[in-house]
Amino acid sequence: MTPEQQTQLEMIKTFPDQVRAATAPLSPAQLSTPFLQNEWSVAQIVHHLADSHMNAFIRMKLILTEENPTLKPYDQEAWAGMADETGPDIQPSLTILTGLHSRWAIVFASLSAADWGRTGHHPEIGPVTVADILADYAQHCQDHLEQMQRVLAAE
Repeated sequence: MTPEQQTQLEMIKTFPDQVRAATAPLSPAQLSTPFLQNEWSVAQIVHHLADSHMNAFIRMKLILTEENPTLKPYDQEAWAGMADETGPDIQPSLTILTGLHSRWAIVFASLSAADWGRTGHHPEIGPVTVADILADYAQHCQDHLEQMQRVLAAE
């Protein structure tokens, strides 16, 4: 694992605690109100993170256990509008993130040099490696922490 990947892995490990800390003081109204036009509420962001990271974890495991598997896309905007994503109760999604990131970190830490280059094929993106998943989702974590801050700053 490269030093950059170590830093990315640290983000994967600590992210659920960062989300928990950022959302703990918020009221149900603060969680469920979309304070910015064309932005999700903080609750929708947290629910999206659980959905997105579950998909990425499964994609990673497919890449590690199959030869160049097809990685299924999904419509994140449609998912964000579903009943389980529009309410202020983020505890189930925080629980998913905590367990998922713990397992994700274990798998990333166990990889051989060859594993990092294994690929899958995403119909919208093209080839995706395990290294890409770590880099992309460490950045995804950071991007959504910043998005939550922007949404709350607009309150």
